[in-house]
Amino acid sequence: MWQFISETISEVTGNLFVCQHRQVLHGTDSHQSVMIRDDARRYFVKHRTMKHSNDLVLDAEAEGLAALAATQCMKIPSVICQGVIEENGGLQEYLVLQFLKLQPASGALWWRCGEQLALIHRAPTTNRFGWHRHNFIGQTRQANEFTSGWAQFYAEFRIGVMLESLARQGHKWCNIDVCVTRIHTFLQHHQPLPSLVHGDLWHGNIGFYHNQPVIYDPAVYIGDRETDIAMTELFGKLPEAFYEGYQSTWPLEPDYTKRRKLYQLYHVLNHAVLFGGQYLITAQQDVNQICQQL
Repeated sequence: MWQFISETISEVTGNLFVCQHRQVLHGTDSHQSVMIRDDARRYFVKHRTMKHSNDLVLDAEAEGLAALAATQCMKIPSVICQGVIEENGGLQEYLVLQFLKLQPASGALWWRCGEQLALIHRAPTTNRFGWHRHNFIGQTRQANEFTSGWAQFYAEFRIGVMLESLARQGHKWCNIDVCVTRIHTFLQHHQPLPSLVHGDLWHGNIGFYHNQPVIYDPAVYIGDRETDIAMTELFGKLPEAFYEGYQSTWPLEPDYTKRRKLYQLYHVLNHAVLFGGQYLITAQQDVNQICQQL
């Protein structure tokens, strides 16, 4: 596999690359991350065993990174190449990225991160909500198609799909159709401008490189920008300078906080799907509370 990846890097970059050293950076149940290098260059490689031939998790990630990079508003790790290799009777998917040695952040860098995220959100895009393909948030398949209205997309393709996934696991806490209808009704008068959103924005997917903010591991789609901000507030808020930078560039609507918990629900449900345990308890409480309030 590593010889093939080295040859592909050489072909794509136009510079001979021969992997002389591999360092496993971290691994999960879904993939391994490796730094590879020769005497002159280093690359960051993700690779994973595919369960199905159309299970293109890293291909979707590469496309999301490319979409964010196309806005030219923030540093995004460059995609070098990606593909699928047949190895030992199975399929390995791989993604090669620019290697970035991340640095600690100052308040000024967090301010710039907020500013640049607002610029991404404000970048021109389609007038519809959704995405042209399914992608992934963590290990969960993220269902997408395009809709003309945000309320329909979020109610059906975010909350509805997650509730159905949990119901298949034996966790059905409400009438899903009723819940989806209530969310649609609650959001129908909120008509945000369509924004390219990162989709899984928490501190673990933000870094800093050569005094520039960097975001990675996206789950992109065209949505309400408030969903990204809500995610940053779910598992411990980012430094206040981040929000100051964002607000100085494109202030949030005054009633954003009325939607924050509903937007965070998608990620709470995803954690319940993936990890169970306490997340199931939290998710059930949040579903019941939100359905009562809507």
